[in-house]
Amino acid sequence: MAEHPKELLARGRDHYEKGELALAEPLLAQVVEANDGFADVHNMLGVIAHARGDIASAERHLTRAVAINPAYTEALLNLAVTCNDAGKYDEARTIYARVHELGSGTSAVTLDPFARGKLANMHADVAQAYAEVGLPRDAILEYERAIALCPSFADLRTRLGTLYRDLGELGRAREQYQAARAANPRYAPARVQLGVTLLQLGDTDAALAEWRHVLELDPDNQRAQMYTRMVEAQRAAAPRDPAPPSAPHPPARPSLKVV
Repeated sequence: MAEHPKELLARGRDHYEKGELALAEPLLAQVVEANDGFADVHNMLGVIAHARGDIASAERHLTRAVAINPAYTEALLNLAVTCNDAGKYDEARTIYARVHELGSGTSAVTLDPFARGKLANMHADVAQAYAEVGLPRDAILEYERAIALCPSFADLRTRLGTLYRDLGELGRAREQYQAARAANPRYAPARVQLGVTLLQLGDTDAALAEWRHVLELDPDNQRAQMYTRMVEAQRAAAPRDPAPPSAPHPPARPSLKVV
């Protein structure tokens, strides 16, 4: 019996989040064959394709992700990196500029930790379902219920932060990513996404600091590598202010020749 697309997506996302890209790709490809309308699936496939050097496929998937959701910050940034690597520097700068433009509960006291965790994950599953059908506000409510049960679940706070960010609520997004970082300082996805949000808020130095910290923890983290390289390249390519013209020198007076 063929596996349901929802099950394929769940398994593919799990492998992806664990960094098991070779296992994630065929599952996510099957999801796209069944339903081409998931922006996050195209984003994941784009990142996977980029990781194995298939820049053309990466650009195709990421372009589709942005077409589905024009406010998908992470997909835009991934697309900018991909265009830059493909030598499409003008396109990369245009897309990179869009990233900046996008920047212009339940009581758990009586529950044991196992029950809280189980309920929190159930709320998270419902939240994901709402997000997948284009109801982000309902998804946010479910994630907030999940976090009220388990405030230390860094992955749930990171997902909630991304929903806020995609709705343009960058302050709330930053708060969730920072809370996720505090709950688990070694949870790289929270730091990567915090960096993306800080970049949108115009704090490029803080964004770079987050990505560089991720690379200290995990030197092979491809997203942190790509985003750091992209920002550093944009900085290097930025036109410098011309030096002010020096004051004109007075004309030299003719010397007198003593005979």
